Amino acid sequence: MHGHHDHAAMFRRRFWLSLVLTVPVVIYSHMLMTLTGWTPPAFSGDHWVGPVLGTLTFLYGGPVFLRAGWDELRSRRPGMMLLISMGLLVAFGASAATTLDLLDADLWAELTTLVTIMLLGHWLEMRALGQAQGALAALAALLPDEAERVVRPDGATETVPVGDLRAGDVVLVRPGGRIPADGEVIEGTAEVDESMVTGESRPVSKEAGERVVAGTVATDAPLRIRVDRVGEETALAGIQRLVAEAEASKSRAQALADRAAALLFYVALLSGFATFAVWTAIGSTDEAFLRTVTVLVIACPHALGLAIPLVVSLSTSIAARAGILVKDRLALERMRTVDAVLFDKTGTLTRGAHVVTGVAPAAGVSEDELLALAGAVEADSEHPLARAIVATAVGAPRATDFKAIAGRGVEATVDGSRVAVGGPALLRQLGLAPAAELATQVDAWSARGAAVLHVVRDGRIAGALALEDEVRPESKQAVDGLHRLGVRVVMITGDARTVAEAVGVQLGVDEVMADVLPEDKDAAVTRLQDRGLRVVAMVGDGVNDAPALARADVGIAIGAGTDVAIESAGVVLASSDPRAVIGVITLSRAAYRKMVQNLAWGAGYNLVAIPLAAGVLAWAGITLSPAVGAILMSVSTVVVALNAQLLRRLDLSPDGEKRPPAPPPAPADHHGAMAHH
Repeated sequence: MHGHHDHAAMFRRRFWLSLVLTVPVVIYSHMLMTLTGWTPPAFSGDHWVGPVLGTLTFLYGGPVFLRAGWDELRSRRPGMMLLISMGLLVAFGASAATTLDLLDADLWAELTTLVTIMLLGHWLEMRALGQAQGALAALAALLPDEAERVVRPDGATETVPVGDLRAGDVVLVRPGGRIPADGEVIEGTAEVDESMVTGESRPVSKEAGERVVAGTVATDAPLRIRVDRVGEETALAGIQRLVAEAEASKSRAQALADRAAALLFYVALLSGFATFAVWTAIGSTDEAFLRTVTVLVIACPHALGLAIPLVVSLSTSIAARAGILVKDRLALERMRTVDAVLFDKTGTLTRGAHVVTGVAPAAGVSEDELLALAGAVEADSEHPLARAIVATAVGAPRATDFKAIAGRGVEATVDGSRVAVGGPALLRQLGLAPAAELATQVDAWSARGAAVLHVVRDGRIAGALALEDEVRPESKQAVDGLHRLGVRVVMITGDARTVAEAVGVQLGVDEVMADVLPEDKDAAVTRLQDRGLRVVAMVGDGVNDAPALARADVGIAIGAGTDVAIESAGVVLASSDPRAVIGVITLSRAAYRKMVQNLAWGAGYNLVAIPLAAGVLAWAGITLSPAVGAILMSVSTVVVALNAQLLRRLDLSPDGEKRPPAPPPAPADHHGAMAHH
């Protein structure tokens, strides 16, 4: 990760020293005298300023490019560095020959400015790449060096290096401290800042039983955490691996730029030969050398070399800041052409956890009383529906003599009454039927796919509760945003058709695929692709989505804060916010536009400048000196660099502050609900 920073420092040093050597060479050059008519103060030996300082500059700043050029020649892959090397060698050779009175092509000033400007371009490039990776390198700095391990039951701690932590250790994280490893909170409640890992700006409240991730910060209170993943297994290490893979993955656009540089090499070589031949034929050997050198100097495709890597690097970095981890750059490039996004319902568009969405008490019972009764009975049950009821019931009394009724529900004694909670099977067993008004409400809930539980006190129905999988408040905005981008939205789920359709209508998706078994999800992706939706992105959160994520043109894994190990996805969203998918498409389209603009500028500039350098318009008095060529070339590099930097203005964050009120929760799947009750 530090490579680019080291290179940047090296190029910076070489640039400044070359600049110091170049200034006197330019001052005492024919080039400056010709351009300005100004004569510098003379001294004995001033004619040696160019040759001595020019040779020093060439020997100090040139080898970086010559070595890289030689590598390209050896591997038979001509490109940018070979072009630069040719320009430098021709300029040095011509100047040396002039100093020895063999030629009249004094190019010392051009040579030194070329070396200096090349070093500047490389310094800027390395610095930009270094900055782009800075956000990713920052991930490595997220882990604290030491942790406080709890060593005795009385809470005494010892400070140990993070590397010494093992699964099962308990660590104390003080307010403002970084969490050293992935684990589960066993004591304490704190607001945890997860922004560096998930991109979510607001702190998330964590309490006993909830998972926390290495590198996040406990902002306001101490936490005791039982460590279950350390070192290479943590989410953070997973993120760093993804980032390293993304850095290594070559993109199509980069391959295009490499091809363009190779093409330019041949164009420059042919132009150089043609220029030399034509000017020699005219009978002007000195002019032939000068023009040929200018052609080779101008042809250096510096802007082209910077066009793609900078955009790719910046887009990876911008994405990482927004909690979008690009594993495969081709996936990011493909996102701009996506025709359809396929969302897995549970855990992606919904939270994957039930909440109480309806309370219907019988006559003479209040809503709070009904919830308290159900909460008391369910307090000892581990069932997800039970947990949802307990979370909603406030101040529930203590229940005693708890027991499960096999396949029907649970019962316990609450305040002297025998209370049972269960589904329709419980009522059938007890021979009870709800009153007409309650029955109508229960039918309405069931029709939209909710799980319905009845509460029976001392043989009489006290009321009913509806529980449903809660739709994420952001899901509707995600669907609307994708529609605005002209993308079709499809929802896929293992839920029954009624449940799925109810959620689909609420969110406004274009199509619902229901009753799909996990192993059939990848076949569903293929069906969409076969229907003429050329590029399909799949968004899922679970292990059972892996085949479908791999099958899709772009696989997007959501909610990576806990498990970044979803290898089959090309893009991983660190937060569980489905709106981040819009950010991925926006970034993909913006990055592609920048690449095309940069390639057009880089290549276009060369195509115009080479004929001018060759002297095509010399008859009209329009010529390009090598020095002006070198300056123009560096200007084009700066234009490309600045154009890429405009990507930083992209705002990929889901619109956090302007969220509308949460829509009513969606119908849930009731698989298994009745088996418990």
